[in-house]
Amino acid sequence: MNRAEKAQRIGEMLDELYPETPVPLNHSSAYTLLVAVMLSAQTTDKKVNQVTPALFAKASTPEQMATLAVDEIQTLIREIGLAPTKAKNLRRMAEQIIEGNGMRSDWDYLESLAGVGHKTASVVMAQWYGIPAFPVDTHIHRLAARWGLSKAKNVEQTERDLKLLWPKETWNSRHLQIIFFGREFCPARNHDLTQCPICSWAATQKRIREEMRG
Repeated sequence: MNRAEKAQRIGEMLDELYPETPVPLNHSSAYTLLVAVMLSAQTTDKKVNQVTPALFAKASTPEQMATLAVDEIQTLIREIGLAPTKAKNLRRMAEQIIEGNGMRSDWDYLESLAGVGHKTASVVMAQWYGIPAFPVDTHIHRLAARWGLSKAKNVEQTERDLKLLWPKETWNSRHLQIIFFGREFCPARNHDLTQCPICSWAATQKRIREEMRG
């Protein structure tokens, strides 16, 4: 089975398992989604959703965020990984958005904001603005390798590989489906690939041996 055939079968399974793909981060605007995604780096979505209600009660707009001291922002997000750096970035990002006359669906603009990388911008473009994007985090990168869909060494190349395998109109839901599948069936550690609904047939025997040994 070649990559394209694998991708088609995987896509059909994911569509059946996850016909709905709600964004797992609580938000009410493009800005609050941007903040939540930025906070989610190296932190679980569950933890972000526990922290953002208090943060958004104080600052759900760039204008409100820009009035808070960095120390106050850090206190509000202290349970989040990398809180000191993220607090500084949230304050600066708010100022940049105000200087830039608000949020907009522009790749260069979003990626120029403090603390916003390509993956974070991709989530906002896909899930708020509905523009086709394929955000690839470390989880999707790992699953794409397990399933033999990419041999890429980094998330940027994995993103390019996956975009070639699935139609553009599926990208916005597909990346979330892969994340949901990973959480439910395909964890990073102590995973029995032979029992996984996808790894059991998509992973190579070499890959199965390596992971089972690890």
